[in-house]
Amino acid sequence: MLVKHTDLRSVVFHSILVAVDGSPDAEQALTEAIDLAEGDRARLTLITAVSQLPPTAYLAAGADFGKLFEDAHAEAEAILRRARERVPDDVAVRWVLSEQPIRAALAQQIADGGHDLVVMGSRGRGAVRAALLGSVSHYVLHHSPIPVLIVHADHSRDARLPELAAVAE
Repeated sequence: MLVKHTDLRSVVFHSILVAVDGSPDAEQALTEAIDLAEGDRARLTLITAVSQLPPTAYLAAGADFGKLFEDAHAEAEAILRRARERVPDDVAVRWVLSEQPIRAALAQQIADGGHDLVVMGSRGRGAVRAALLGSVSHYVLHHSPIPVLIVHADHSRDARLPELAAVAE
């Protein structure tokens, strides 16, 4: 079931999970989540994951895997820090930095975190690229037992409204 963002005003959320990765879509998702949290006095949980090394990195001769991992970890911490700084002081916020792949991290946080909404951006890869590369938002949308708000950043003059997908399992 898809519900337009404007229909969210009649729903009260207590705990909102927000996936952040520094992309414009994730930034817009955080903006939407902050708006919802302020209106409902909900708690936000920000989540990101350390980027996984691509398989080709293991083939590179002389690659310093420790340094590559440290750099990826530092970047994930910076993404969380920037997201936390955007949250107003009157909104309760906590954060999760995972070293698991983001799909697994989100699934675990959804299962264990007591959230009643997931908010995340969609990079809009399109059906073919998403099928080949995998879409985290598509995965969460189809596996989450709680509603998922997928937000698209306004990449053009035509702003696309976020949609809420309530997935019943």
